[in-house]
Amino acid sequence: MKMCRLSLAVILISIVVARTDDLSRSPPRPLVHAHAHNDYEHQRPLLDALDQGFCSIEADIYLVNGKLLVAHDLKDVKPERTLQALYLEPLRQRAKEHKGRIYQNGPTIILLIDVKSDADATYAALRPVLKEYADIFTRFEQGRSHAKAVTAIISGNRARELLAAEPIRYVAIDGRLPDLESNPAKELIPLVSDNWNNHFQWRGNGTFPFEEREKLRKLVEKTHAQSRQIRFWGTPDKIELWQELSKAGVDLINTDDLQGLRRFLSGQLDAPGKDR
Repeated sequence: MKMCRLSLAVILISIVVARTDDLSRSPPRPLVHAHAHNDYEHQRPLLDALDQGFCSIEADIYLVNGKLLVAHDLKDVKPERTLQALYLEPLRQRAKEHKGRIYQNGPTIILLIDVKSDADATYAALRPVLKEYADIFTRFEQGRSHAKAVTAIISGNRARELLAAEPIRYVAIDGRLPDLESNPAKELIPLVSDNWNNHFQWRGNGTFPFEEREKLRKLVEKTHAQSRQIRFWGTPDKIELWQELSKAGVDLINTDDLQGLRRFLSGQLDAPGKDR
């Protein structure tokens, strides 16, 4: 009998502690420089990244039998893992809960849609889907942008000519570093991304070479002078590399390590005199 009473007491204490933890847990701090690379490969697509405060999230899609399916490789697509189910519906629900934002009083976040199938055909299927969610997506019209909870940006196979010709769009284009030479409209290409390994030899080991640090600094300055953001993929998940990207002013830091980057960026924000 005593054993039963003791067990019951332990259970009750556990419940109280759990409820106290839930009540005291503060909402995540939005991290505007955190980009969840291949987000769909996490246990809970979108939700794990939002729990860590990420403000940029990447989903790869294939057009298969008229459906926009989320996967890294075509062999891995599943009919139930649609862009709508994994991302658009949950984002709409979050925006409803937080008065038109994904985070309460937070910034517009980025949904980077990496198209893996044919550019034109996939965009033809994506266009009406994004319009259906016009209540949450930034609208681009007549050279102006009207910000909403989420800005959709197409990467990968990009139907650039189709998008550029549209008078009203609910998506922009992820450019590449050579686009900085032609300086296209920032409303068409608000973000430029490129493969780190194609431009830099340093992988986060030892000292960042001075020449490469200067090259990075100049690329960031040139991008910001055109009012765009910059991102690199293919970067190792190392604090040393994150530190250099942050110091140079890179806008979106790519990672598969959600918790690791969250701890790093939160420490940067908490450091005296830091505003990144």
